[in-house]
Amino acid sequence: MRGATHTAAAAGPGPDVRWYGRTAELAVVEELSARVAAGAGGGVVCVTGGPGEGRSTLLARAVRDFPGTAALVAAPGHRVPWSGARALCAALAPSEAAVRRALRLARGPAGLGAALAGLVPGRPALFCLDDLHLWDAHSRAALAATWQEPGPWARRTGWVVSSARHHRVPGPAGTRTVRLGRLGREAARALLGELCPVPPAGPVAERLLDAADGHPGVLAAAVRRLSPAQLSGRAPLPGDVAGGGVLAEVYGGLLGSLPVDGRRLLAVVAGACGGADGDRGATVGAVLDRAREARVPAEPLDGLVADGLLRRTGGVLGFEDPFLRRAALAGRPAPAAGGADGRSPGERHRADRLGPPAAVRARGAAARGRSLLVRGLAALAGGPVMDAHESLLRAAELLGGEAPVEASDARFLAMEAAWAAGDVPACLAALEGARERRGTERDFLDGLRAALTERLDEARTALSRVVALDGASDEPRLLLRAGSAALVLGDTAAAARVHGRALARARAEHRTALLPRALEHLAYAELRAGCHSRAARTAREGLRAAELTGQRNVAAHQHAVLALVASVTDDGAAVVEHAGRALAIARPHGLAQAVTLAEWALARGELGRGLADQAAARLRPLVRPGPRGGHFALRMMVVPCFVEAAVAAGRPAEAREATARYAVWAGLGVDGQAPAQWARCRALLARGEEPARWFGEAVLRHEGTGNDFERARTLLAYGTWLRRRRRPGEARGPLRDALVTFERAAAPGWAERARGELRATGATSGSAADPEAVGELTPQQQRISRLVARGATNREIAARLGLSPRTVDHHLRGVYARLGIRSRVELPAALGWFDPEGEPAPHRG
Repeated sequence: MRGATHTAAAAGPGPDVRWYGRTAELAVVEELSARVAAGAGGGVVCVTGGPGEGRSTLLARAVRDFPGTAALVAAPGHRVPWSGARALCAALAPSEAAVRRALRLARGPAGLGAALAGLVPGRPALFCLDDLHLWDAHSRAALAATWQEPGPWARRTGWVVSSARHHRVPGPAGTRTVRLGRLGREAARALLGELCPVPPAGPVAERLLDAADGHPGVLAAAVRRLSPAQLSGRAPLPGDVAGGGVLAEVYGGLLGSLPVDGRRLLAVVAGACGGADGDRGATVGAVLDRAREARVPAEPLDGLVADGLLRRTGGVLGFEDPFLRRAALAGRPAPAAGGADGRSPGERHRADRLGPPAAVRARGAAARGRSLLVRGLAALAGGPVMDAHESLLRAAELLGGEAPVEASDARFLAMEAAWAAGDVPACLAALEGARERRGTERDFLDGLRAALTERLDEARTALSRVVALDGASDEPRLLLRAGSAALVLGDTAAAARVHGRALARARAEHRTALLPRALEHLAYAELRAGCHSRAARTAREGLRAAELTGQRNVAAHQHAVLALVASVTDDGAAVVEHAGRALAIARPHGLAQAVTLAEWALARGELGRGLADQAAARLRPLVRPGPRGGHFALRMMVVPCFVEAAVAAGRPAEAREATARYAVWAGLGVDGQAPAQWARCRALLARGEEPARWFGEAVLRHEGTGNDFERARTLLAYGTWLRRRRRPGEARGPLRDALVTFERAAAPGWAERARGELRATGATSGSAADPEAVGELTPQQQRISRLVARGATNREIAARLGLSPRTVDHHLRGVYARLGIRSRVELPAALGWFDPEGEPAPHRG
């Protein structure tokens, strides 16, 4: 057997990238491999290093080059007892039954060595174990015992084990340690050339090399975030090429593996260290003072030092790795104005009044539950959401006996945390323990459970009752629940209406902590309904409220909404800014929903700039299931954009596959926009005269959905197809309708595209409009047009016709769109076939 069935993605360069600047380290592993292959003796090599420094790459290289049986096994992702040993056996066993037999043997007196020897009898074997510090304690102890065993099997078995730099591997005597560090300048330059899809311009290469400072993972992550135009020097680089998003990608796994208090304390130390890179360090006293002010327990400090994440020299604390300091700073809650007690408004409204942890532990289950509830709320607002999920579930268990209402709230919040993370099993786990509830609360639980397990008829029945009953409530919490139910049902109009009521009640009751959440829900509902201007206003207000109360996760979601709105208005700079801010928070905090929205916005911006290949590549992972896929509730909504990009990029097979999956979704009836957008996808993929049929079907199905922007996109695509088929007369109607809608939606980029297509049909600015176009004007539009052509102002026209100036302006915008012109200056020429008195002359035809 060659290769591995259990692998993990490395933060640094992948296994296919050539090895640079690691000759001595690679030689140690090659020596062990050669000795094992020849049956001349085994042993253990420990590879240590920081995130992204190439540990996983070195192990993958060892597996690839070994001539016998080799297995690469990653940390299983959880620390269930014996899960690591199970993963190791599964990499070798031919069936699940064989895995179970081997695991039973490993747990018995014979030990793990005997189990592995039975799976690879009489053959040299190389086992490469990645991230051993993340394995469960039972599996690590079994490995340590195996390495101590003498005998023939041990002499033909080699182990290459990677771990974080701070972890000590309990290897046998003779264990060799390979310590990975920074690359030299020339090795980093060679790696950069391998990583870049286009040769980087000289100044760009030097800036990347300076920013990465020899760190291969940071260099790779920085390159992945740059477009070909930026790499070649045709487009400007971001202000910090190795900024928060890059560091979150490389160090997010390490920071996410720390306990919540340890991670918060690491951020406190990072903020206390002075100097550009924190090289001055900070005294222990200063750190303790800051921790006290921030209400962060100082107990994890010794553990952070023992693990090597911090160094302590005398009474001064500092970081061995300056990138780790910057990553810790990037992940800390944003500072807010403090009050008299030194705490921000967000800290005050979430304050835990139960005393220090020791005092809490001494109290009963309800007190401990409330402490965990507060901790979970804090993590849900501004930390890793799966940390919040765990704290809230445990809080619900402790509160269940004495405080059932609080326990129920904790479960709902745990479900929200799992939903934000895109973790369906965790959502179901949160819902599972609340079956004893009654009324609409039970309907909500049953409806969500049915929706998550794709029993949609049951979901509709239960959630419809929630929308009808809780949507009539005055309690903001129940209104938010009803609005969420409406979104799951695909009723975006009801969701926006109910969430609007929740916002009004939260304002009336001065619910400061609830206000950002209500604004978040409303902005998302308005976005789903296609009300982009309203969504932008709500999101901007929500962003201010979230920053004021320290709710960074809500802020990330609002940035993502604003990025999507900017992709509609064609504001490329705003798309990049808001998406970048959303991703800087969402990625390290596990906010899969916000990540998907932000990546979708970036792709729409790229598609609008004609970068179809880049947009399709960005969207492809979002429309596929799996751990690297998009959020489960958004995956299908992204498909129409992906199909458009894939067709434009010349990737029709991928577009057809996605359209086939989307057809199933459209048939479920949970997304009112889906049938029309599915028909548009079919039109984009059809050949001959078939697109006309599907475009017509799409336009018909758009009627009544309420999303005029998507209807206008279909009309633009239809008109463009007609023009390219040399049918300009037929193309003008759809294109004019699209133009008017885009102008009303304040989408200037899309309006300009429609205007350009309209001109290409022959309806050019500054020339007389064709008679059909003028004949399509309404009587009111014709009267206003005649008066404008004779020099009247909007105010004069309003007074003469008994209208408001705003109504006159509205009619004029429709006239401009119909005639394919931009301003009133062009109107007399466009109406040149009218007589001087402003009355229509006989038709020239």
